[in-house]
Amino acid sequence: MSFFAVGAVASFDDKFLKHILGAILIAISIYFFFISEKIKLKPTLLAQVGLGTLSGIMGGLFAMQGPPSVLYFLASCETKEKYIAHSQVYFALGNLMMTFFRAGNGFVTPAVGIAYGCGIVGVIIGTAIGGKVFKKILHKVLKKIVYVYMAISGVVALCA
Repeated sequence: MSFFAVGAVASFDDKFLKHILGAILIAISIYFFFISEKIKLKPTLLAQVGLGTLSGIMGGLFAMQGPPSVLYFLASCETKEKYIAHSQVYFALGNLMMTFFRAGNGFVTPAVGIAYGCGIVGVIIGTAIGGKVFKKILHKVLKKIVYVYMAISGVVALCA
């Protein structure tokens, strides 16, 4: 799905896409923040295909494949360690694949390379800090933080 969404993204207005993303993120985060304890998502083939498809579409259109997959992993992984392991592998493979799709469609430019280089510094710092905090945070609290972060990201996208 990412392949097709990346190919279609050039035909959409950037501001329109940001507003759609913002609304989706806010709706998802509010929904899961308040009823996440009631949701017991089983790792069935249907759930995996459905959320994987939605994740691929969001990744291709918005370069943000995370929300559906994060929600799936949070609901289906019993421990925060399993959640982190699953999500790290998923994002590493997904981002690598979408980078090739974007490059094939002309979206990887020298300016993107420079931004990537700057962003990697933030990732290294965030990983170091996050690793220390992760050891101390409860799984239940981690879920709430993810939902609040998603809502904030949605507000930022709507205001952009």
